Amino acid sequence: MSIREVAVLIVQEGNSPKTQWPLVKEVNIIGREPSCDIYIDERQISRQHAEIKKTSNGYTICDLASKNGTFLNGEAMTTTPQLIRNGDEIGVALCAKLTFVEDDATAPPILAEHPRPSIKMDLLAKRVWVLDKEILPSLSPAQYNLLELLYQNAEHVISREQVIATVWPDESAEGISEQAIDALARRLRERIAEIDPENKYVETVRGHGFRLNLAKKE
Repeated sequence: MSIREVAVLIVQEGNSPKTQWPLVKEVNIIGREPSCDIYIDERQISRQHAEIKKTSNGYTICDLASKNGTFLNGEAMTTTPQLIRNGDEIGVALCAKLTFVEDDATAPPILAEHPRPSIKMDLLAKRVWVLDKEILPSLSPAQYNLLELLYQNAEHVISREQVIATVWPDESAEGISEQAIDALARRLRERIAEIDPENKYVETVRGHGFRLNLAKKE
């Protein structure tokens, strides 16, 4: 199924493993549960936060009695479904923003299909390719070591303790701040995004660590 054949939510803000969520079901749940149709990993978001439904009159959205609310174009919603239209902004607990794009021929260019996430590493030469394009200039040693750790454990969560042991092997865990680890992950994301800004590769798993999403080893 082409992504243009269904309506799509574009992630503008919020910790989500995807930048676009096609609404492939008649009923789509937004929430913090990984099993949700639109998964956003933010503590302020309820496990099942809001519902988007396809009806004969178009798509509707309603809040699912969430703790921190759902907002349509800035207005707080209730559990009563409301129609949503092309370009509407959906706020989820004030920590995530999604843009609704209808399933019609006028969908914007951002919905054009882009290559699936792909990272390739030459572990001997210390070289990295994203979507078959090499990262140049090369990653810093700390950035490379973090990516190699995530790459060798792709799709699995790596703890902050494992990051410290790999990136700063001569330092004690107490000597490395959470801010230093987060800053390193952020810089690595920025370098990858220079080539592929559409996909989110390095995901922060709150309370646990980091995960390399959807990378294909080659």
